[in-house]
Amino acid sequence: MEILEDRHGSRSTIVTSQLPIEQWHDSIGDSTLADAIMDRLVHNAYKINLKGESLRKKQANLTTNQEIE
Repeated sequence: MEILEDRHGSRSTIVTSQLPIEQWHDSIGDSTLADAIMDRLVHNAYKINLKGESLRKKQANLTTNQEIE
């Protein structure tokens, strides 16, 4: 929260997560703190949702049920 407060309105901040935004409140726990964090992150934000198979899996040829030697 302190980092977001310091940066809010003056600097860009990039946040990445594998947890869907809809689950952030439950994960943070404290609803007041979660609201404050989400307000600062979501206001004027660009949200990019990535879809598709993991590039790491594709490069390792693990997209099928192959045995690993």
